[in-house]
Amino acid sequence: MILVGLTGGLATGKSSVARLFQDNGAYVIDADELAREVVQPGKPAWRDIVRTFGKQVVNPDRTLNRAALAEVIFRNEAKRRRLNAIVHPRVARAQARLTAAIAKKDPTAIVLYDVPLLFEAGVDKRVDKVLVVTADRATQIKRLMTRNGFTRAEALRRLRAQMPLREKIARADEVIDGTLSFAQTKGEVERIVSEIKPLA
Repeated sequence: MILVGLTGGLATGKSSVARLFQDNGAYVIDADELAREVVQPGKPAWRDIVRTFGKQVVNPDRTLNRAALAEVIFRNEAKRRRLNAIVHPRVARAQARLTAAIAKKDPTAIVLYDVPLLFEAGVDKRVDKVLVVTADRATQIKRLMTRNGFTRAEALRRLRAQMPLREKIARADEVIDGTLSFAQTKGEVERIVSEIKPLA
């Protein structure tokens, strides 16, 4: 089995690349999905978050109010680190369990772990290859404003809160330009899969 860590910046096109990997037979584990699971109401991570950030980050149905939480953590680096310290270890354990189950079922699997904070959370040390999806800053801002309804200032604040893309690119084994056409991106994914399949 080979474990590939997929990361990039906000709105660079990671999800599209992940889908293409899946189309090429890879198993995809989504860190954001795991993060949503570990913070379900009543779970230990949920309790830690409510204790740390207060009732204002909880909806009437007890789910987390993601917008309220984002407002707090994207304005305060220490609070963002605190949230990551609550969520990341639990996501890592969930990912390890899923990966082990896939490896048992399919020993020559390619597993793609889609994780936005791959380097920040130290996940790069636990994967065999790192793939970074990149896009220019103007494209990222435009996509965030269109997709998320952010103002330009909000988009910039989110982007500045992340590790610069140039640093991620410097530490990557493979880079895909997220502004390529669908056909070009598909070709890049097929090339990478054909190169790493023998390693699995």
